[in-house]
Amino acid sequence: MPPRTILYTGKGGVGKTSVAAATARRAAAEGRRTVILSTDPAHSLSDSLGVELGPDPVEVSPGLWGQEVIAEAEMRRNWDRVAAWMSGLLQSKGVDSVRAEELSVPPGLDELFSLLQIKRHWDREEFDVVIVDCAPSGETLRLLGYPEVASWWVRKVFPWNRSLLSKAAPIAKALEIPMPEPELMDEVEHLIENLLAMDEILRDHEHCSIRLVMNPDRMVINEARRTFTHLCLFGYLTDAVIVNRVFPDEVSDSYFAGWREQQSAQLETVEEGFSPVPVLTARYFDREVIGEDMHTRLADDLYGEIDPSGLLHSGMAREVSTEDGRTVIRIRAPFTEKGEVKLQQAGEELLVQVGEARRTIMLPSGLARRSPSKASFENETLEIVFEDRNAAEA
Repeated sequence: MPPRTILYTGKGGVGKTSVAAATARRAAAEGRRTVILSTDPAHSLSDSLGVELGPDPVEVSPGLWGQEVIAEAEMRRNWDRVAAWMSGLLQSKGVDSVRAEELSVPPGLDELFSLLQIKRHWDREEFDVVIVDCAPSGETLRLLGYPEVASWWVRKVFPWNRSLLSKAAPIAKALEIPMPEPELMDEVEHLIENLLAMDEILRDHEHCSIRLVMNPDRMVINEARRTFTHLCLFGYLTDAVIVNRVFPDEVSDSYFAGWREQQSAQLETVEEGFSPVPVLTARYFDREVIGEDMHTRLADDLYGEIDPSGLLHSGMAREVSTEDGRTVIRIRAPFTEKGEVKLQQAGEELLVQVGEARRTIMLPSGLARRSPSKASFENETLEIVFEDRNAAEA
């Protein structure tokens, strides 16, 4: 059975590593063999767990293993031979060695290979739960879009057809173009299969989901909302939203009164904007969340009696698709009354009004350049159609 896989991401500094570590410790304490791995280049998981981690799983405590993936090592494992051939090809056409070496690696490929560790854990079936402490949300979004992009890139620049290679060999030899060996072709083909398989894993809504971690601050929430829309655009499931560092009731000092009032308002914004995805909250603790005791306190505060490794939400709260050249957003929204749908767009924000209910949606940059041409609301699902601005004005 595939391991339950949960990816944690969020804006840098919101406490996602602490939340991921607390989740992993709770899952292990409940009897599930759990591994937590960090794909964040700025590794802090070792510090959080209090154990020096490496590129392979290290036992942290009974039932819990930790791992910090080294992107450069993954690059050498997966791409060295291909990069050498491509560098040689470029140098044969007059490109200097330094530039050829740089051009032989598609941007971000080293980080993408870090995510292949997820597939390895799926293949080996050694763990019941895989927790991933991802890079900050911007980098994570870029990574999650790479499997398809990388596959396209390699397929376009790498000659696959063996018969074509055979026919082209005399010409290539005459032009002094180095041809790839059959073994190299097999290696790249295997890599492409792994990338596509990993993409399927990330879209497996029965076993894999993403959790957004944020603080109750306006700028952080706005980024999380944009991330949420992007995740839906890619077809990834967000099964929970976590608001970390909420001032508890014990903080009654007048100095923090403004902060508490602001946090209360922002929590309402989160509840409204991410519904029906469940929102979990954790207090701002009186000390740094490091080590087993603090992870246990955080897990207790965050999950209570909830199974931390369970699938907390199974429906796509927001779906984006392309139909007949148009982009359509479908949102399962908790609107209680059906009425006329009104839309107002301002840059990356789309204000949606259905009856007396209003909701602001943060749009991906691609949709921000399009205009909403039609909207309807049926069966608690809001459907908004976007067209190219020129088409909409025609």
